[in-house]
Amino acid sequence: MHPMPVKETHMQYKTIMLELLRERTELHEQLRQTRQLLPMLETLAEELKTSHDAWKKTLAQAKPDSDPSQIAAEALEMALRDLEERLPSSTPPEDGEPLSLDAAMAFVRNRTSNG
Repeated sequence: MHPMPVKETHMQYKTIMLELLRERTELHEQLRQTRQLLPMLETLAEELKTSHDAWKKTLAQAKPDSDPSQIAAEALEMALRDLEERLPSSTPPEDGEPLSLDAAMAFVRNRTSNG
């Protein structure tokens, strides 16, 4: 088995994040309309990759005898769960206010620059 090229691997993170954003239709549409979808996708994909790498390292230390592909899969699930919990929900807020695109973007940018 040969490792995937870095560009191809990064594209997989983008694809995963695009699907997560599509599940949050209002956020996706706001990002698309303001031409912020690609920049946000880049930011989220990089954050997912960083989190995935960190989880792989943690799990490899905790389970040194585990299969690396199993560790990678488990780490991706954990990284996705962490990131999903921070994204705005696909359901509208209870008070009827639209999702705040600026707040969502600021939150993701702050998490990325601090992490």
